Order: sequence, then structure tokens, then C-alpha cells
Amino acid sequence: MEFDIAVLPGDGIGPEVTTEAVKVLQAVGERFGHRFDLHKGLLGGCAIDASGTALSQETLDMCKQCDAVLLGAVGGPKWDDPQAKVRPEDGLLGLRKGLGLFANLRPVKVLPMLVDSTSLKPEVIKGVDLLVVRELTGGLYFGQPKEQWQTPQGRQVVDTLAYSEAEIQRILRVGFELARARRKKLTSVDKANVLESSRLWRQIATEMSTDYPDVELQHMLVDACAMRLIQRPAEFDVLVTENMFGDILTDEASMLAGSMGMLPSASLAGIPNGRTFGMYEPIHGSAPSRAGQNLANPIATILSVAMMLRYSFELEAEAQAIENAFLATLEQGYRTYDIMSEGKIKLGTKEMGELIVQRIKS
Repeated sequence: MEFDIAVLPGDGIGPEVTTEAVKVLQAVGERFGHRFDLHKGLLGGCAIDASGTALSQETLDMCKQCDAVLLGAVGGPKWDDPQAKVRPEDGLLGLRKGLGLFANLRPVKVLPMLVDSTSLKPEVIKGVDLLVVRELTGGLYFGQPKEQWQTPQGRQVVDTLAYSEAEIQRILRVGFELARARRKKLTSVDKANVLESSRLWRQIATEMSTDYPDVELQHMLVDACAMRLIQRPAEFDVLVTENMFGDILTDEASMLAGSMGMLPSASLAGIPNGRTFGMYEPIHGSAPSRAGQNLANPIATILSVAMMLRYSFELEAEAQAIENAFLATLEQGYRTYDIMSEGKIKLGTKEMGELIVQRIKS
């Protein structure tokens, strides 16, 4: 089978981890007889340097013509001026909106061999296997007006949190469908005691639950959810929430697994049923202080490739081959710096990627 993939390495450690993920993808192609045609483009800070825009129309058009997108990371101190008219993150937001990627899936699973790699007690995180579904193209990050201005009394600023019924319904539908395929428990996270948007969110979730009598629906305020993720994370199955809440909660949840370097993500343009167009990326940032040092953990990006094979290409056996290879590598004691513990073997970005490639080929 043949597939076209847009590869956007981005900034900082993005090119390094993406390189290893591409090697894994190519190893899968060799083993299973698939052809993956790669189309490289610029996004983020590197695109600003090249053309003055974080996302060019050329890059957006290229992504639209492909079957999926693989992204590294964007941003860095070089482009962090708060007065700048163009920021690397503008490219990422533009790509999500331009490709209609409204559903962000972030799985968090605590592996037995990494239970001691987190700052939480082993008995708290043992058995954690949850999935956060984050709405990705609405809410505060996209609402208008969004501006800052000067008044006689000082500076003023406004951000707008806006959602339509259709936007809420489609992301909740993804949450319900994924929960139905897992342990049949959906936690809808909102701030209904304060926000009007959350009251509508909760109302719609309750209405839609009648279509899913086999799924247990639980409503939870976002602050209570943040506490529960630390207190009793194993109780969660699938969580669904709006854009900003999801952004914050998934970074918190990443610490359950020991490192952001372990967590992949998928941003989908539809309900994951059959081949669904998507963009796949690690949840971590560009970590510019570690760029070019062969330090970064490539596992999150490699596991993002596994999600691509599963959700966009319907290649379950191929996705499982990547996951088996990564698990075997960890079981044999190999670690990158961020998940390193006493008695284990420390590897760099390239070496970790190569070991996983070797196990896929064998």
C-alpha cells in the first residue's frame, strides 16, 4: 500500500525526534511491504525565518494533499518576543484550523517498568490507562475578539471563549465513541459553576448520553479533575473537554507516565472510525536548550507514528509492531535521560531510535 505523509520537523528538538520517527516508519514499510512517500515542509519558527510567516499557504496546501501529517515541535526563545506580530504557535493553530483537526487524542498509560520513574507513589499510578479527548479548534485560542489596547486608565485586553452547539456535539461524539470501545466510562470536564459555555457543554453531554446507554457519563469540574488526576488517576477511562482545559490537563497527566517524552498525540478531522485524516505529534515542546545534543526522547514521536498507522491508515498490525518494539526496548533496560533510573542503560536520541528500528525489522 502507498501513503503520502507531510513531515513538518519544526524547531528545537523537533527535527531530531522526527528523524527517528521517520526511520521507524521506513522500517515498518520494509517489513510489511508499504510505501510511505514523505513530503517535507516548514512550520513554526523556521518558517518565520524563511518566509516571515509561521505557516505558508504552500505548506498548508501540501498537508491537505497528503494522507496524514507528522509534526515535530515548534517555538523557542528566538521567537518569544510578546510584541512580535507572528509567533511559531500561530502556525500550529493555523494548521489545526486549516485542516479541520478538531479532536485531539492524548493517551496516558503507565508502564510497569516505569512506575518508579515518576514523582508519584507507585500505588497511585499503578494501572493508569486513560485517554484525554481535547477539543482543538474552538474556545479561547480561536475566539474573537482577541486583542489588547491602551486606555486612559491603562492597558486592556480581551480573549473570547466561544463554542457552538455543533462544535460541542462533534467532540463529545468522539469521546463517547472512544469510551464505548474501551472501558465504557466517559468523564466530561467543564467549569459549569462559572462559565456559560460550560453550562451548554454539560447540557449537551447529558442530552447525548441517551444515545450511549452503555457508556457511563460523569460530569466533573476542571479543578476537581486536576486534583483527581493526582489523587486517583486510575479511576479515569476517557476524558473529554474543551480546548484550554485539555491543554492544561494533558500536560499534568503526562507526569503520570514519567515524562512528556513518552506521550504521543493524534489530532483528527473526524470520528476515529476507519481512515481518518490526522496530524500526529508528541505532546512535548521544542526544548531548545536540549536541541542538537542527542538527548531528546524520541519515543513520543515514534508512538505518534503508531497512532498514525492505526487511525489514518487502518494498519493495526503495523502499529502494534511499533508498540511491541518500544516495549521490548524498555523491558531490556534502555532509557533516555528523562526516564533514566539507577541500573538502567542511558541512550541518546539516535541510539534509542535505532534500537526500536532494529526490533521492528527483526
